Amino acid sequence: MLTVEWSSEFGWERPHIKPFQNLSLHPGSSVLHYAVELFEGLKAFRGVDNKIRLFRPNLNMDRMYQSAVRATLPPSLGVKKPTKALLFVILSPVGPYFSSGTFNPVSLWAHPKYVRAWKGGTGDCKMGGNYGSSLFAQCEAMDNGCQQVLWLYGENNQITEVGTMNLFLYWINEDGEEELVTPPLDGIILPGVTRQSILDLALKWGEFKVSERYLTMDDLTTALEGSRVREMFGSGTACVVCPVSDILYKGETIHIPTMENGPKLASRILDKLNNIQYGREESDWTIIVS
Repeated sequence: MLTVEWSSEFGWERPHIKPFQNLSLHPGSSVLHYAVELFEGLKAFRGVDNKIRLFRPNLNMDRMYQSAVRATLPPSLGVKKPTKALLFVILSPVGPYFSSGTFNPVSLWAHPKYVRAWKGGTGDCKMGGNYGSSLFAQCEAMDNGCQQVLWLYGENNQITEVGTMNLFLYWINEDGEEELVTPPLDGIILPGVTRQSILDLALKWGEFKVSERYLTMDDLTTALEGSRVREMFGSGTACVVCPVSDILYKGETIHIPTMENGPKLASRILDKLNNIQYGREESDWTIIVS
């Protein structure tokens, strides 16, 4: 693991690479009492050519900077700004994020009584408090036979995120256009690296409309009644792309025909990103580190 200490007196100190080990913290550390912390997650991919690549790490660093500013941690640096901080990096192998497998569809539980984030909060930052506070709702989703929470927001039940993933809907919109849509970065949505990559790919393909705009549960149910929904899927570093098959909402199970439609788009996006990440396709999105 890599560790770098920081203090308001001396700034960043010399980095150290050491064996994986426990951290030693003062019992009064702000991280334990006030959740003054942030984290990032990215993968290194061993490619078909045996080279190891990072995927768009600059976007992770940009997001980490914004989270640090919001948490009053360096570089921006009772409850007050910390005078000391520790940056550490740990490495481990990873497998499928969901126990169901790498590309099996998930079911979602949607209930407006729980909110993941709110305007003026920290929903657009990668902070542990956003995740710890979501566990109770996740447990209730599982008690209701679902695998993830579909987070809603506001009186009109805006669709925001799914579990710890960004959300995409591929449909025929109200104007009869083929469209890929995801909620906008309005302060309650995490600016996911995979989310941005999907938007970049779809815009480059130029085959259908690509939008960042609000969606509500009424929009979704109306589209389903009109057979206008093709695919719904989550995206994130851990899962890359995850199809959605069902939503439990207001006591009724709403079926999403993602798998019946291939899923052609979700599969195409997954294949494209995997090809880049594993070196089957050259791209300036990757950085070779070994």
